[in-house]
Amino acid sequence: MHALDETSRTRTQRRRNRPWPALRAQARAESPLGPLTLAATDDGLAGLWFDGQKHHPGELGAPVDPSQRWLATGLAELEAYWRDGRAGFTVALDPQGTPFQRAVWDKLRAIAPGQTWTYGALARQLGRETAVRAVAAAVGRNPLSIIVPCHRVLGSTGALTGYAGGLDRKAALLKLEGARP
Repeated sequence: MHALDETSRTRTQRRRNRPWPALRAQARAESPLGPLTLAATDDGLAGLWFDGQKHHPGELGAPVDPSQRWLATGLAELEAYWRDGRAGFTVALDPQGTPFQRAVWDKLRAIAPGQTWTYGALARQLGRETAVRAVAAAVGRNPLSIIVPCHRVLGSTGALTGYAGGLDRKAALLKLEGARP
């Protein structure tokens, strides 16, 4: 076995064992749709999950510090969002994922409040027309609920599908933004 391959595998295994090694702080928040956990690195907000959400990383191992700059900004922007579903987010983001996942998550940020795309449209926007399932999988692994608006992605027929936080929450978020009655 080549030494570089072994080094690469060792690093990958360490990342799997510690999926959030760079987290510096976390905070909890109440929302109209249930409690949330936010997490931040030195470079930005890395996670925002509803309690009970699929793919929630569980124990984060970071100190609770809602005054940490990215958490404080994220919490303030979430408060504005709950008052007006069209409020935007400017907090710096640092989601942990593969380059493909990060490309999908970046493209999700182009979907404006009150608008929706289908998974197929998202795949086309990424230049990956035949990778709809891979795009959908990356959307489902989005670690920044609400801020990276995966809830704005619908099935090909316009049906609510595949939201890790639950379809009731997806419907409520779209309604808050004026995207659905």
